[in-house]
Amino acid sequence: MSTVQIRDVRKSYGINPVIHGVDIDIADGEFVILVGPSGCGKSTLLRMIAGLETITGGSISIDGRVVNNLEPKDRDIAMVFQNYALYPQMTVAQNMGFALELAGTKKPEIKRKVDEAAAVLGLGPLLGRKPAQLSGGQRQRVAMGRAIVRDPKVFLFDEPLSNLDAKLRVQMRGEIKGLHQRLSTTIVYVTHDQIEAMTMADKIVVMNAGRVEQMGAPLDLYDRPDNLFVAGFLGSPAMNFIAGKAGADGRSVHLPDGSSISVRTFDASLAGKDIIFGIRPEHIKLADGKGVAAEVLLIEPTGSETHMTVRLGGQDVVCVMNDRVDATAGQIIQLTLASERALFFDPESGNRLTA
Repeated sequence: MSTVQIRDVRKSYGINPVIHGVDIDIADGEFVILVGPSGCGKSTLLRMIAGLETITGGSISIDGRVVNNLEPKDRDIAMVFQNYALYPQMTVAQNMGFALELAGTKKPEIKRKVDEAAAVLGLGPLLGRKPAQLSGGQRQRVAMGRAIVRDPKVFLFDEPLSNLDAKLRVQMRGEIKGLHQRLSTTIVYVTHDQIEAMTMADKIVVMNAGRVEQMGAPLDLYDRPDNLFVAGFLGSPAMNFIAGKAGADGRSVHLPDGSSISVRTFDASLAGKDIIFGIRPEHIKLADGKGVAAEVLLIEPTGSETHMTVRLGGQDVVCVMNDRVDATAGQIIQLTLASERALFFDPESGNRLTA
């Protein structure tokens, strides 16, 4: 069993706390992604799991054994870094087998493990090359191979795709996910890219300012975010937040410009209160007939989709259409909002309201 338990973990630099009592359970074979904006503490938490950062408070356990005071080499983990961290003077095979050599593994066993990992990663023809002769994606695969040959209990990935171009990032996402499916090894992966998180993870942990905002399956977080931060962070383009006041009829939201939008029935206790109406761009469509009036501000065709920014109720709102849109800036159009997919948030606490 390769489980990881993080209990009330804290980290301070001097008098400045940066991680505030984090609790996470990672199951055997689970692919968990820590995601959040720069400076939220996700990489610091990963480095504490690896033993590269000391823990100020709490505990980290791997397979039930507390590892707070163990050296990185004694934790049975393997880490893949953002900058690959390959030895330039060594060949691919030497880079992949170096940790085993240091551990005193016999040469035939090193060769067997390197060859097996190379076959999994498609590196067989490159084993004699040096890092300078490789592309960015090939170097990243070598870094992954170096981790695989150690057969660790837990793989740790620290933003491994951030140095790659967009096309290669998409390819490598698929390769890492496929690798996890083949090896069934526990993976803890850090990224600031929410697309990586949504497409790869079994479980996402959304962090903000050193705290866990929410964790769960990707689509659960996407459909049922606990608060405005999670709702706005997951999704591209981001969820629209429309400020308004809950109508007394329990089925409308009145907007600052005097207009209103029809919504699904909400709790009567919200009537007359300020709320934030959240709706994702893909849940706004052109109306067949009468809908909500909006002024077109910007149209951005992407080929398969059209992104359109409109002024609705005095506020800018982004829509994603699945087809071409015959409209121009300044035009008034009619929109339909899928109110059954919308969410309501408390503007003061930012928490999602039960509707």
